[in-house]
Amino acid sequence: MTIETTSSRAPYLGYGLGLRVEHYEALLEQPGNVQWLEIVSENYLVPGGRPLVWLERFRERFPLVMHGVSMSIGGTDPLDDDYLARLAALARHIEPAWVSDHLCWTGVQGINLHDLMPLPYTEEALAHVVERVTRVQDVLGRRILLENVSSYISFADSQLTEWQFLAAVAERADCLILLDINNIYVSACNHGFSPLDYLDGIPAQRVQQFHLAGHEHGGPLIIDTHDAPVANAVWDLYIEAVKRYGHVSTMIERDDHIPPLAELMTELDHARTLAAPWLQRAA
Repeated sequence: MTIETTSSRAPYLGYGLGLRVEHYEALLEQPGNVQWLEIVSENYLVPGGRPLVWLERFRERFPLVMHGVSMSIGGTDPLDDDYLARLAALARHIEPAWVSDHLCWTGVQGINLHDLMPLPYTEEALAHVVERVTRVQDVLGRRILLENVSSYISFADSQLTEWQFLAAVAERADCLILLDINNIYVSACNHGFSPLDYLDGIPAQRVQQFHLAGHEHGGPLIIDTHDAPVANAVWDLYIEAVKRYGHVSTMIERDDHIPPLAELMTELDHARTLAAPWLQRAA
């Protein structure tokens, strides 16, 4: 199958939200300032039923993107061919603007850990991930986006920084990047690196999407919780990202303690306000 590749990013979608059941009715009745939606792919990998009925309704109203949590692109178990076939079928059905997952591993020996585990940043791991991304893109017939995850441990044998590793995967596998601004901040605090160095190390032409989310302080570490408003320090880092990358589709991600839709729309407006001066300069 031929993969669609271009030197430029996919169309800019503006500002969106992660689609959550709590907001189904409100989004259809009063979409407000929400320009696109990100779905969790695994919630809709079913042959029929109410989830797909809802999804069809949203597909008529919004551009959609697919975001997965189970690909385990860095894992050592074989890629799950059944999962990839169902993912490809869903993508054919709803025609998302793009498909993404995480640069991590999620299980071993057939056991799903239900967490996003970090990789050692070595040449061996790099070659392994690039080969698996290439295979996934062949199955899907499109480039995928890989998202940076937050982390709380590091590997003693890592040879590259996280941003060097992510950039190398994107270049060698010809994939794109979903840059989670909150995750950069969390990992920078936990590991003591500069988040600006991270931004400077990522090739702008590969960055297709931003995530913005909340976190909490858990003793000596900052924990990526996605259950709170975006922190001021993350907003500051978002401005720095906009300065470097320009028009990148941006969304607020909330996975727990989900507030009324109006509260998330207010956060979206704040993101617009912060980015506007720098996007106008880049125009």
